[in-house]
Amino acid sequence: MIDSDSPLTASCQLSIPFNDLDPAGVVWHGRYLKYFECARARLMDELGYGYPEMQDSGLLWPVVDLNVSYRKPLRLNEKIVVAATLREWEFRLTVDHEITNESGERCVTATTVQVPVFLETMEICLGAPQRLMDNIERKLHPGSNGTG
Repeated sequence: MIDSDSPLTASCQLSIPFNDLDPAGVVWHGRYLKYFECARARLMDELGYGYPEMQDSGLLWPVVDLNVSYRKPLRLNEKIVVAATLREWEFRLTVDHEITNESGERCVTATTVQVPVFLETMEICLGAPQRLMDNIERKLHPGSNGTG
């Protein structure tokens, strides 16, 4: 699912803390969202369009859809890699996520969809800002001028 060689992929390494566990001793299902956010935020930072740049462009990008497949539970102190790949970006951000354990086993996969809304009105914006499009173009085609 995740292409780790893609210029539109970023990852972070985490260790499962005690406060993320449910009474059964595995990560509570809702905690995975913060893991996805770690990789997604890193990806957007690497694209030069992190949260400060989003706000500077007058936009917020709320998650409007989330699809998660839990394949293998995570446990206390387990070391994981969370990866995020940007798959769609012209009108919305579609990001594929993958969590693997130390053995490289795929434990969780997910897809999030975010849409741009104007910061002031919270109304949907039709299309991504040119700044983001140019940054993605530069990542996909190093050496280009970013104007497509």
